[in-house]
Amino acid sequence: MTSSAPAPVDTAPQHSQQRPATVRAALRSPRRLKTEILGGLVVALALIPEAISFSIIAGVPPQVGLFASFTMAVTIAVVGGRPAMISAATGAVALVIAPVAREHGMDHLVATVILAGLLQIVLSLLGVAKLMRFIPRSVMTGFVNALAILIFTAQLPHLIGEDIPVIVYPLVAAGIATMVLLPRLTTVVPAPLIAIILITLAVLAAGWTMPNVSDQGELPDSLPELFFPNVPLTLETLQIIAPYALAMALVGIMESLMTAKLVDDITDTHSDKTRETWGQGVANLVTGFFGGMGGCAMIGQTMINVKQSGARTRLSTFLAGVFLLILVVALGDIVGLIPMAALVAVMIMVSVGTFDWHSIRPSTLRLMPWSETAVMLVTVVATVITHNLAIGVVLGVLTAMVLFARRVAHLVGIEKVWETDVDGDGAIDIRRYAVTGQLFWASSNDLVYQFDYAGDPGTVIIDLTAADVWDASTVATLDAVQSKYAARGKEVRIIGLDGASLQRLERLSGNLGEGH
Repeated sequence: MTSSAPAPVDTAPQHSQQRPATVRAALRSPRRLKTEILGGLVVALALIPEAISFSIIAGVPPQVGLFASFTMAVTIAVVGGRPAMISAATGAVALVIAPVAREHGMDHLVATVILAGLLQIVLSLLGVAKLMRFIPRSVMTGFVNALAILIFTAQLPHLIGEDIPVIVYPLVAAGIATMVLLPRLTTVVPAPLIAIILITLAVLAAGWTMPNVSDQGELPDSLPELFFPNVPLTLETLQIIAPYALAMALVGIMESLMTAKLVDDITDTHSDKTRETWGQGVANLVTGFFGGMGGCAMIGQTMINVKQSGARTRLSTFLAGVFLLILVVALGDIVGLIPMAALVAVMIMVSVGTFDWHSIRPSTLRLMPWSETAVMLVTVVATVITHNLAIGVVLGVLTAMVLFARRVAHLVGIEKVWETDVDGDGAIDIRRYAVTGQLFWASSNDLVYQFDYAGDPGTVIIDLTAADVWDASTVATLDAVQSKYAARGKEVRIIGLDGASLQRLERLSGNLGEGH
């Protein structure tokens, strides 16, 4: 099986490979501390245009997305389960809640975010994080590749269009070259930060006119304040916001847990998925009460933090939120001058580093079963078309389930044997059917057609010693087989079952209890 992402080049000091690095360890190591601080700064710079763009998608003012990114990052740094992962306002959440803002206004949107946070906490207590084990590796690979494609395509509006200055292209190329070549010389400062600084200085020195951060929307000039939504506490309000809140909660959990699993693989550490689910709920609660649009884990900014910058602790996540607030409130005029070309170069490198190139190599495709490749493609195509990670993952999992059921169903076999039994009344002919394999709804549906009801002798034995019964569909099929023989006056004995399979058969069909 392929890994879900290319192996990272971690230039930062390595900590235990068994558990995530801690803030205390980072504070004791000057080099690690510098990595965490600079990582948080780079993420903060990358968050600004993203948060503004997602605010536009959700139909709210830019400060709603920016403040949401601040409160999400700071809160999840304390209560989350995956160190170094970045949570902020996201496009997936923006798409879900946009109808609420458009049709019912800001107060209902905030109420939706608060309810979504409560639902995430409840779902965490119900153990929803454990469902991650049912997501196949091929879906994870498709999830990663789809995110890489979405990150790249999100940069195209800044690269394609009649109003895009020609100078943007060499600047983007220079930024990419800086991030590729600089780490070969030094890793003292993260290459993305150097690229942003160099491109910004070059544009200001040359006096070039080009799109910058300030063009994306007005930056706030004050701190976030507590916000209590002015909505009636009635069943009608609940009916309006509940469907959107549930959708937001599920999308946020899915995207966050998938991202956490990806970071686990990259850093070779394990994180607490239940705590992460609970933490996302708390972060959305806090964000809602500060008038934010909510959010979840961000794959792009997380990859900047973990892979590009080498951060490993909660400190980088916390500082990303703090730096974001300082940049947009205190240094908004300066931040507004950063050319979008610089941030586009950073995000292109993030998309390249996120994509699992090994998964599309000819040698890999030849070795992998076609079903695994099909599941990956379904996940990628569905996610890219809908721009909804939840839809892509759900369709990928459903495809994997269907293909797995189809594959297992073909492993069921039936061997027919004539036997003669001699008792006090003389010799009698017996037909024995030896069934092998896993019997469930997909494999047992055709089982009823495998018996010669008219040609078989008066005694038939169905031997399930090498088979397992898994569901009521199989019990119903065996019941139908027995009924067809009984209609012809023939005796059927089902033998060979034990353990859980026998218990299922006896529990689901009293008619088949005899003869075991």
